[in-house]
Amino acid sequence: MNFNHLLLTSIPQKEKLISYGFEKRDNFFILKKSLNQDFYAQIVFSEKEFKAEVFETETDEKYFLVDVKTAHGAFINSIRSMVKDLMNEIANACFTNIDVKSLYIDFLEKELSVKGDYPWEDDNTSAVYRCKKQKWFALVMKIKFKNLGLESEEPVWAVNLKADANEIPNLVDKKSIFPAYHMNKKYWITVVLTSVTDFEKLKKLTLQSRELVETS
Repeated sequence: MNFNHLLLTSIPQKEKLISYGFEKRDNFFILKKSLNQDFYAQIVFSEKEFKAEVFETETDEKYFLVDVKTAHGAFINSIRSMVKDLMNEIANACFTNIDVKSLYIDFLEKELSVKGDYPWEDDNTSAVYRCKKQKWFALVMKIKFKNLGLESEEPVWAVNLKADANEIPNLVDKKSIFPAYHMNKKYWITVVLTSVTDFEKLKKLTLQSRELVETS
């Protein structure tokens, strides 16, 4: 089971991974953890990957069904739920999270002196921030990682910003900056509001977005 989205939301603390029970191997960490009397999970963490594989305790054979998307049922779902709970426990114990979304809203309201408004009747979470022309330069929204092309149903806060069309290919790293969700990808980008995001760069991109919108 792939949990790479956690690498895009929080910062791993390697000493805490060791304290939790992970073993350091070359360029990755590995942990074997019991799920119940019949199954255990083997968790592998590296800079590019965070995954869990399930094995049968008695035979040490991999239990492939948890990775088959079309496989459903109370038993399989219970195993997946145990793995998800374990990975979230590891993330909470060994990763650092910063509330970048709140920091970003503070930046918009206090430094740019702009309040968000909610133009969609059926959506009271997505806020737009407008320049003096009343055209919006930032859209703060909650989407799913799968909307950014990743294999995860987990939600994430993000912001759509206008960017220099010539710079976008170099800006997009698919870690914190992505091709725009639900916008023209030639002129807009999506930046996730998570711990891995360079906040100073985010502020500069926001100022640039406001300027591009005001002068368009």
